[in-house]
Amino acid sequence: MTFDNISWDEYFMSIALLSAKRSKDPNTKVGACIVSTDYKVLSLGYNGMPTGVDDNKIPWKSHTDTSSFLESKYPYVCHAELNAILNSRHDLKGSTCYVTLFPCNECAKAIIQSGIKNIVYLDDKYHDQLEEIASRKLLDMAGVKYTKYTGRIPNIKF
Repeated sequence: MTFDNISWDEYFMSIALLSAKRSKDPNTKVGACIVSTDYKVLSLGYNGMPTGVDDNKIPWKSHTDTSSFLESKYPYVCHAELNAILNSRHDLKGSTCYVTLFPCNECAKAIIQSGIKNIVYLDDKYHDQLEEIASRKLLDMAGVKYTKYTGRIPNIKF
């Protein structure tokens, strides 16, 4: 009998991808999984509205769908990384955050402040936007390493 073992990176990125399935955002579903140095899951998160805010009363439109910032999702949604940090009851110092989309500058600040030292990201589709340029600058200055995930991507369908 043979077993197809997956690596730690594959395991934790799979958990981040599964967490992203919880998001109600019709355009961008993001998941995050924060892991200790001894490979224990410390917290999970996905992008969504703050606790207690009715998802159906807030617009899910992107900036390209509307000219009004207040009629878009951006001033309301909590990103997956921030949710994972806020959901945690653990000390995150030295941990790794597996995330399906490279963190924006606001999430980079929360990552730095929480003590996370490594980021493994799946996609960087906003690489050239100002928020991501600022994010990389902040992460570099704070000594937080970020690495593009290159392992297998599981086919998560139910």
